[in-house]
Amino acid sequence: MAVGANIIAGRIDPNQSGTWVFLLSNCLMHSREQARAMRTLGPSGAEFGVIVVDDDLAVRTSLKFLLESEGFTVRSYATGAALLGAGELTSCGCLVVDQQMPGISGLDLIDLLRSRHFSGPAILITSDPNLSVRARAKKASVPIVEKPLLGNALLQMIRDVADDWGS
Repeated sequence: MAVGANIIAGRIDPNQSGTWVFLLSNCLMHSREQARAMRTLGPSGAEFGVIVVDDDLAVRTSLKFLLESEGFTVRSYATGAALLGAGELTSCGCLVVDQQMPGISGLDLIDLLRSRHFSGPAILITSDPNLSVRARAKKASVPIVEKPLLGNALLQMIRDVADDWGS
């Protein structure tokens, strides 16, 4: 990894396919022990969990790597059906969902989870935030972060949610 001006740039090959994923962060990477010590805890002492749902393996893997290095507990799923089948939303502090997935779309998944009484915050990631998606996300109070995920907009949204959750 290269370090410069408080920005860490790295690359990983998550599925060893020869396709590199580049990671950028404006903070120094932490050891696993430091990350564990930084985990965000809620009032009940439970860890703040982030669930990532994206059909792109490289995106899932890089987001999991980044968020875990920031001290979050992360579970990831390739599809909405996989998440629904796992039924693991009890420790979910924040849901990060891709809009364009096979089967159920991101907003449809969020709507379905809310109809099942999941009230946690959700963030939609998409490379095509057309007017229809924007209007629907706004109505559902779901912020959108555009792909490619450049900068720290997504990480900052998750940190803000975690800060609110822990207080």
